[in-house]
Amino acid sequence: MADNTGTLPTYDVLLDTTGLYCPEPIMLMHNKVRDMSTGQVLKVVATDPATTRDVPKFCQFLGHELIEQDTSSADGYLYFIRLA
Repeated sequence: MADNTGTLPTYDVLLDTTGLYCPEPIMLMHNKVRDMSTGQVLKVVATDPATTRDVPKFCQFLGHELIEQDTSSADGYLYFIRLA
């Protein structure tokens, strides 16, 4: 997992959880990945600071690869997850 170096990964599906708070972003991620295939990349946009902890744990627990995260913006957080 690398921090954003200026070029964001391409993605297959976007999930915008802006304005939602724990546990909603993770619940929506669970629902979204059910409709996706192995190897696809999910981009998650979030504003909840808890996602900085919850998204990596979600990936670790389910075996997905957190290929990129950008938590440096005051406007929100970006996560790119490759499905296992």
